[in-house]
Amino acid sequence: MSNSITLDGKVIPFKEGQTIMDASLAAGIYIPHLCHDPEFTPHGSCKLCTVNVNGRHMTSCTMPADNGMVVENNTPAINDDRKALVQMLFVEGNHTCPSCEVSGNCKLQATAYYLEMLSPHFTHLYQPRAVDASHSEIFLDFNRCILCELCVRASREVDGKNVFGISGRGISSRLVVNSESGKLRDTNFAVTDKAAHVCPTGAILIKRQGYRTPIGHRIFDEKKIDEIKIEPDNEQA
Repeated sequence: MSNSITLDGKVIPFKEGQTIMDASLAAGIYIPHLCHDPEFTPHGSCKLCTVNVNGRHMTSCTMPADNGMVVENNTPAINDDRKALVQMLFVEGNHTCPSCEVSGNCKLQATAYYLEMLSPHFTHLYQPRAVDASHSEIFLDFNRCILCELCVRASREVDGKNVFGISGRGISSRLVVNSESGKLRDTNFAVTDKAAHVCPTGAILIKRQGYRTPIGHRIFDEKKIDEIKIEPDNEQA
């Protein structure tokens, strides 16, 4: 008999070593997430993928699937908690979708639509954060960073460069560039690096490409985020 879990009343199989997130992606079931990518070590930092497992809250990207598990994912209570998290992300940074180059390609924006977020609810913090335009091909807007650490893990685990890091703790946490000057120009970062293409927001931008695809014809303009097929071994941002 194959191993299986019950996810929102549906029995889905899983392979040994898979997490709940892995099993759900393989079954074509969407669990909201921002910090997860099948290519990198699971991190569990955004907490959007938190589900109810046998009565306990667990991050589905880090929780190994176990035979007979009963998992609740798409419930009003869980989605209300997720919406609150997304609202906090919006007010913590500079996320003004109408003026953003990645509007329509942004996972944060698409997740907000999925969760029916109609307002930021909380007071904007307006934290003073610099931008870094020093690199010839890449622009960094630290105001849009949500600390998912996808670029950190991509640079370390795939590119082998360790260009990015996280400094500080709690509300003082911030993305930093690992160079003596703190500028991206003084690293070996390249536009072809995996880390240049994994940001779920507009924090890492490829210069001179912002509006090549017109707004209205972008990834999440064409389909809702839960309608896009995500391959477990090759997730598309």
